[in-house]
Amino acid sequence: MTDVHPHGDGDSVPQLQGLISRPGDDGYAGATAIWARQDGRRPHFVVHCRTARDVQAAIRAARERNLPLSVRGGGHDWAGRALCDGVVIDVSGMRSVTIDSDQKAAMIGGGTRVCDITALTDTRGLAVVAGSAGSVGMTGLTLGGGYGALIGRFGLALDNVLDAQVVLADGGIVCANATCNKELFWALRGGGGNFGVVTAMRVRLHELSSVHSGMLVYPFAEARSVLEGSVALAGEMPDEFSMQIGIVGDHKDSFSVVAVPTWSGAPEQGEQRLAPMSRLGTLLGGTIEPKSYGALLATFDAFDVGGLRVVMDCCWLPALDGSGIDTFVSAIKNAPSTGCAILTHDFRGAATRVPVDATAFGLRREHVLIEVLAMLPAQASLRDVLLHSDWVRNTREAFRDALPGGYPNLLGRNEQQRAAMSFGPNAARLMRAKRFYDPDNVFCSAIPLPE
Repeated sequence: MTDVHPHGDGDSVPQLQGLISRPGDDGYAGATAIWARQDGRRPHFVVHCRTARDVQAAIRAARERNLPLSVRGGGHDWAGRALCDGVVIDVSGMRSVTIDSDQKAAMIGGGTRVCDITALTDTRGLAVVAGSAGSVGMTGLTLGGGYGALIGRFGLALDNVLDAQVVLADGGIVCANATCNKELFWALRGGGGNFGVVTAMRVRLHELSSVHSGMLVYPFAEARSVLEGSVALAGEMPDEFSMQIGIVGDHKDSFSVVAVPTWSGAPEQGEQRLAPMSRLGTLLGGTIEPKSYGALLATFDAFDVGGLRVVMDCCWLPALDGSGIDTFVSAIKNAPSTGCAILTHDFRGAATRVPVDATAFGLRREHVLIEVLAMLPAQASLRDVLLHSDWVRNTREAFRDALPGGYPNLLGRNEQQRAAMSFGPNAARLMRAKRFYDPDNVFCSAIPLPE
């Protein structure tokens, strides 16, 4: 390692008075409520950070007291890594968005949500490369990867990061980019929050006035033919096309097939390109129409219900073929409730043309990410939680052709072995960066790294 980073100036550390929520305070319950319900984690205090200096002070407070720390941004990690039994560094209030004068990039705060960015970019005919929903924190999804509707045209979200401001374990505030702290910049893009607290990022923007998209719903009885038709259609499409498909529970206490095709190319081609989707099966609902990119991401926000118990797992398939489709359908037939779902995310086009050693993200070949999900009421019994957990695990294991590892952003706690396979040829380099930037493993609550 050749990068040098400064230490923070102890004389300028801001005081934390007025920024802390403790057990018993009026705001403590809200400060420790995240998307997926977590039981048994009771932070000593939450520091509501407004600046990088606040984050410095919070890190020092945790280290002086020998307490673990975690970082809360959007709070959407299903495994609850935003919370710990020590100090929570809450950057969720750092949601500023400033678009550069040339409109080619935006500087965003560490707690910025995707919808904060699209609120500004949609009106300018611009788009940021994000995930699947507008309500999710931009920093967390980006540091781990960022699969989304624009992946084929513009790559992963992490492929579009230009700079990052990071507060390190020793209190130093540094900038990481392609020329400064290059190894840290490399590790951040795929290695998650394991190296410091990202308090700001500069992300690339793209000209995109609109997309053609919509959520189409088909009966579960036609699942196999709809999935086969969707896969065949996707195989004929250029990089400007992406499609998320899945089987989810509906309001009638049954399951439906959903498909969300997106065309991000020339607007005049959108209707023609996506017209075959309406002929894949009996269409129960949904239409494809031109809309802003922000409106597309808002489609999924309706499913962003907080406070439920969530169990999740994932795997990577080389492709969704006949065997995978059979597993897809049979798993849903055995689902213990309509809180269960299986969803796909494309990895194609521009994302596959980035060299595997250019960032820490370890799988650059074309593939399909399979997300297996179970959501239960907050008061679900232990029996129901275990039943759904077994279904999630068994479903993931049933995809026999899966590639090693899985998407780090969706792995559970203590999955270091799968993480090692996920980062593949980048694993050893990633751990060297970890030992250099965080030798005491202060940031141990982030996505799993290899042992």
